[in-house]
Amino acid sequence: MNRRLRGLVAVHFLLVCFVFGLAQTSGAQTTLVNDLRELVQTPAVPGYEQQLSAKIAGELKSFAPKIDAQNNVTVTIGKGTPHRLIVASIDEPGFVASGITSEGYLTLQRLPQAGNLPLFNELYSAQPVLIGTAQNTWIHGAVAGLSVHLQPQRQHPPAASDLDNMFVDVGATTATEARAGGADVLSPVALERKFYEMGFGKWTAAAIGDRFGAAVLLEVLRNADPANVKGTLTFAFVTQQWVGARGLQRLLYRLTPDEVIYVGRLVRAPVTPGQREAAPVFKESPGSGVLVASEKPDAELAGLPAELKQLAAQNNIPLKTDYSASLFPRGGYMLQPKMPERSVHLAVATSWPSTPGEIVQGHDVMAMTSLLETYLFGRSKPMELSGAAPLSEPTVSAKPKAAPSTEEIIKQLIETYAVSSHEENMRRAVTQLLPPWAKPETDNGGNLVLHWPSPKGGSGPRIVVVAHMDEIGYEVRSVAADGRLELESKGGGVLAYFLGHAGLVHSANGMHPGVLELPDGWEKLDFQWPRGLRQTFRMDVGAQTPEQVSDMGIKAGDFVTIPKQYHKLLHNFASARAFDDRVGCASLVAATWALGQNPNQAGGTTKDSASPGGRDITFIWSTREELGLEGAADAAKNMASEVPDYVFAIDTFVSSDSPLESKRFGNAILGHGFVVRAVDNSNIVPRNLTQKVVSIARSSNVPVQYGVTGGGNDGAAFLLYGSTDVALGWPLRYSHSPGEVIDLRDLDALARIVTAIARRW
Repeated sequence: MNRRLRGLVAVHFLLVCFVFGLAQTSGAQTTLVNDLRELVQTPAVPGYEQQLSAKIAGELKSFAPKIDAQNNVTVTIGKGTPHRLIVASIDEPGFVASGITSEGYLTLQRLPQAGNLPLFNELYSAQPVLIGTAQNTWIHGAVAGLSVHLQPQRQHPPAASDLDNMFVDVGATTATEARAGGADVLSPVALERKFYEMGFGKWTAAAIGDRFGAAVLLEVLRNADPANVKGTLTFAFVTQQWVGARGLQRLLYRLTPDEVIYVGRLVRAPVTPGQREAAPVFKESPGSGVLVASEKPDAELAGLPAELKQLAAQNNIPLKTDYSASLFPRGGYMLQPKMPERSVHLAVATSWPSTPGEIVQGHDVMAMTSLLETYLFGRSKPMELSGAAPLSEPTVSAKPKAAPSTEEIIKQLIETYAVSSHEENMRRAVTQLLPPWAKPETDNGGNLVLHWPSPKGGSGPRIVVVAHMDEIGYEVRSVAADGRLELESKGGGVLAYFLGHAGLVHSANGMHPGVLELPDGWEKLDFQWPRGLRQTFRMDVGAQTPEQVSDMGIKAGDFVTIPKQYHKLLHNFASARAFDDRVGCASLVAATWALGQNPNQAGGTTKDSASPGGRDITFIWSTREELGLEGAADAAKNMASEVPDYVFAIDTFVSSDSPLESKRFGNAILGHGFVVRAVDNSNIVPRNLTQKVVSIARSSNVPVQYGVTGGGNDGAAFLLYGSTDVALGWPLRYSHSPGEVIDLRDLDALARIVTAIARRW
C-alpha cells in the first residue's frame, strides 16, 4: 500500500472513530464503563466480598473461574512457564456492625481498624448507607449526624471522627426490631453510592479507586485469546487487601508465581502517633496515564517496571512513576510471602482518594488496559472515550385523579431539586400534585399561592398556612481559569455532609455530575474545617478550561445540589435529603385534597367557592426560606393591606431524638405525632394558642407534641404586620443532611391537623 493510500485509510479510520465516539461509546469502552459501574455499585467491605466475587465469577463463566474459601476469584489460561499472576483487589474500606443499642441503633467498627484514611469517618456522617443482611441482601439506613440547628450554646458536641459517635439508624426503635429487619452484629455497612460520568472522561464514585483494577482485568480477559498465551496466566480478583493483603498473600503462597502485576490504587504512607516528618504524598493527578508505584518513585526503574516503561513509550501509552507505600502492611499477622523479583504495582491517579467523591480519569484506565493487553498478548484493542450526556431532571408523574397518599406525595417532592432562588421545579411538582380544580398563582416573590376566599358576610379569621419549597445547596458564582466552578452556598449546613461528595450542577440542558472539593489541607492530621459565612466552594465537573465549561452548557447562576433519593427504612421510617421542608409542602398538598374546592359545607358543595366556616384560607408554598424567609417576606408584604390574623408556618421541628444530641431541648419523638413549635429562634407562640392547637388535635384524634427547638420559620415574616405566628412541624433527625430521617405517621398527622385547623380555627 503506497503512502497516500495509507494516509487516506488512516484519515477514514479516524473519522469513523470520531463519528462513533460522538454518537455512542465504543464497544470496548461501553463494556469497561458498564463493568466499572457494576463493580462500584456493589459494596464489598473487607471480609464481605461474597456478592462482588459472585458477580465477577458470573462475568467470567466461560473461563471456568474458581472461588476459594476467602472469596478470591481466579481464572487461569495457558500452561507451562513462566507463570504470571495478574492481580486486582476488590474490597473497600467500610464498617461492620459491632453492636446494637437498646434504641435500635447500630454501633460500628471500621475495617480496616487502623491505617491512614483522612476524614473517612467524618465523611460518612449523616449519609445514606447500605447494611448487609445474613441473607445477602441490603437494607437502607442513615448514619447519625449532628443537626446544625441544635448546636448553638452547646459547648462540647460529639466529634464525628470518633467511632464512639458513629451510629446507624435503620428505622428501628429497639434492638429486637433492628434484628427482625435484617440488621445485626457483624452486618457490613457501606456508603450508598452511584457511578457518575463527569465531563471530558472523568468518572467518580465511592470506592472507584478500589475497583478500576478489577474492571481493567475483566476487559483484558474479555479480549484474551487463550490459544496464543505463552506460559500460564492467572488473573486474580483478591479480597481483604485493606486488612493485611490477605487474599494476595494467600495466592502468592499457593501459586508461587514467577511474575506478579498488581493493578490497584496507590497506598498512603502509614502515619504513626507523634510523627514529626511529613509523610510522602502522591504527586500525580488524574490524566497522568499509567503510574508505576514505588516507595522510591525518583529511583531509576529496573526489571519488569523498566520493560513496561519501554513498551509504553513504543506504543504511545502515557506512563509515569508515583509514590506508594508497600502493598503489605508492616508487622502483619501472616508469614508474608515475598513478591517475586519480577513484580510491579501499576496504578492510576485519583483525586480525593478514599472519599465518597473519589475521581479517576477514564483515559488513564483505558491506557492501563492497553498496556496490559500489549504486554500479555502483543496487541491491544482500540478504545475511544466519548463524553457523557447530561442527566435529565426527575419528572413528576401524571396528574392524579384521586387523592394520592402522603407517602406518594413526599416521594415525588423529595426527588425534585429546588435550591433557594431556583424553585421552578418544585412549583411544577406541587401544581402537578394538586387536585385538578386547584389553580394556584405565582406571586412576585416566586411563591405558589392557593386561596379560598371567605363567603360573603363571612366573619371568620383570615388564616395563612405556609411551607417552603426550597432546599439548601449552592449556586455557581464564577468559573476559574482551570475549569473548576466557584460556588457560593444557599443555606447553611455541616460542611462534611456535602464537601468530598458527588454533586449535580442543574443547567438548562440537564444535570452535570461533579464533585464538591474538600478544603486545602484536608489530608493533614491537624486539619480543621473552615468556618465563616462567606466562603467560596469549588467543584470539579471534569472541565479544564472555562471554554470547556461553557461547551457543557454550565454557566454562572446555575444551581448545585447533592444527589438524593427517597428510601423506606424499617416500619414507618424513611430517609432522604430535603425533608426540610418537603414534608410541610406535602402536608399542604394532602390538606388541599381533603378540604376540596368548596369546603364550607361538610359533605357537599355550594356555588360559591368559599372556605370552611366562613374563614379566609390561603396556602402558600414559599421560596427562599433558607436565605432568611425571603419569599415569606414578599408574601407578607403583598398581604399587608389585608393582614392575616394567624399564620401557621409548617416547617421542621429539629429533634434531639438522636443518639448524638442533648435531650435538653428539641426532644420530640419520631412517630409520636406532629409538633407545635412553641419556641424557636424566630418566634414564641402564645401559650394559650399552643394549647388550642393541642385541644383541636386531641379532639380530632391526631397525635401531637409541643416543645422548644432551634431555627426560624416563615411565619415570623408576618409578625411585623400584626399577624400571630403559630408554628407547626414534625420531628426530624439529622437536619440539613443527606441522611435526614422521618416517621411517615408524623407526616400524616401534620396533614390532618392542617385540615382540622382550616375547618375549625
